[in-house]
Amino acid sequence: MSPLLLSVLLALVSAVAYAAAAIVQERVAASATGPRYAPLRSPAWWGSVLLNGVGAALHVAALAYGPLSLVQPLGALTIVFALPMAALFVGRRAGRRAWRGALMATVGLAGLLSLTTGAEGRDLSDGDRWLLAGCSFGVVALLFTAAHVVGRSVLRSVVLAAAAGVSFGMASVFTKAVAEEWSPDAPLAEWTGLLVLSALAVTGLLLSQASYRGAGLAAPLATVTVVNPVAAAAVGLTLFGESFRYGAAGTVAALICGTVAAGGLVQLTLDRMTAPTDEPSAPDGARGPGPGPGPGSEGDAPGPEVRERVDVGAVPGTRPHLEVEVRARAVAGRS
Repeated sequence: MSPLLLSVLLALVSAVAYAAAAIVQERVAASATGPRYAPLRSPAWWGSVLLNGVGAALHVAALAYGPLSLVQPLGALTIVFALPMAALFVGRRAGRRAWRGALMATVGLAGLLSLTTGAEGRDLSDGDRWLLAGCSFGVVALLFTAAHVVGRSVLRSVVLAAAAGVSFGMASVFTKAVAEEWSPDAPLAEWTGLLVLSALAVTGLLLSQASYRGAGLAAPLATVTVVNPVAAAAVGLTLFGESFRYGAAGTVAALICGTVAAGGLVQLTLDRMTAPTDEPSAPDGARGPGPGPGPGSEGDAPGPEVRERVDVGAVPGTRPHLEVEVRARAVAGRS
C-alpha cells in the first residue's frame, strides 16, 4: 500500500472514530441526569473519550504518511459520517435540512482547509505563547458566559460547541508549537506548553459533552468540526506566517468557503430549533373532522408526522366522565 493511500485510509477511519465518539456523547447527554460537563460515572462516556483518543492518534498517523492539504479536509467528513451512523445504530434519522447543512459545512470546511498552505512559519516566542494562552482561555470563558445567558437550549448548545471548538483548535496550535520545540535531550523543557494544551484539550472535551444536551447530534458536532480548524487556521495565518494558496484569489475563495460552512451551521441550528419535540402535546387549534390538516411539523419530517388530525369518536352509553380516544392518522385518503 502506498503512503498516500495509507494516509487517506487512516484519515477516514479517524473521522469515523470521531463520529462514533460524538454519537456516544450525545446519547450520554440525552439519557444522563447527572453532571452535564463530566459524567464520570458513565462507562459509555469513558468509551467516547477512548474513541476521541483513537481518532486523534489516527489523525496524527495520517499526517505522518500524507500531506496536510489532503488529511485535514478528510477530517471534515466527521459530520457526514455521523448522520448515517446515528440513523443506523441509534435510530435517529436526519431530515433534508440537516443533511443540507451538514454537506454545506463539510464542503465549506474542506475547501477552506485545502486552500491553506501549511508552510513553515516562524516559531512562537514565550511572550506569544502566554498571550495566546490568555486570549484562548479568555475567548472560551466569554463564550461559556454567553452560553448561560442565551435562553434557547439549542443556541446555548451551539455556543458551548463553539467554545469547545476554540479549545480544541488552540490545543492543536500548542501541539504544533511543542512538537517543533521538543528535543529528546530535554524532554521536560516544554512542560508549560504541555500543561496549556492539556488544559485546553480537557476543557474542549467537557464543553463538547455539555453541548449535546438539548441540541441533538448534528448542530453541536458540526460547530465543533468547523470552529476547531478555523480557529487553528486563524492563528496560523496571524502568528505562524501561513497563508492561503493562489494569493488574492485564494483569499477570496477562502472567504466564500467560510461563508458556505457558516451557512451550513445556520441550517443545522435552524433544523434543530424547528424540529418537533419527542413528547406528545395537545395540538394548537385542533380541528374537527373537516378537510383541513392539523398542525404540522417542520417540512423535512417524514410524511406521517407532517399531517396528522385528531379523531374523536362517540362514547356509547352514559358515563360520569367523558372518555376520548385520540388516534393519529394521515390525512391523505382518510376522512
